[in-house]
Amino acid sequence: QVQLVESGGGLVQAGGSLTLTCAASGRAPMSNSMGWFRQAPGKEREFVSSISWSGGSIYYTDSVKDRFTISRENEKSKMYLQMNRLKPEDTGVYYCASSESDLWPLDREYEFKYWGVGTQVSVGT
Repeated sequence: QVQLVESGGGLVQAGGSLTLTCAASGRAPMSNSMGWFRQAPGKEREFVSSISWSGGSIYYTDSVKDRFTISRENEKSKMYLQMNRLKPEDTGVYYCASSESDLWPLDREYEFKYWGVGTQVSVGT
């Protein structure tokens, strides 16, 4: 079992920045590929970014490329999402997820086995 806890969400004005942190614990918590998803009000949860266990492979959805940066520190059991130039459409609950799949890239919900409870990101106009 892997437990995931997100932090770092909040309210920010458009153009601002936030850094989300995902803290992992449990059995070999950082041996998996991990990712970030988000869910906007009234919409389905969508993929944002994923990172391989070593950090050597990274994948982004097109809408966040060149604005968001995913990273991880396995020795600290943490993953991050640096979000710059935020837009109102980035508003939503952001979820951290961990996958046991050996496939790449990973961008589908069913590919991730463990999930955090989410952290709210709100971007004002």
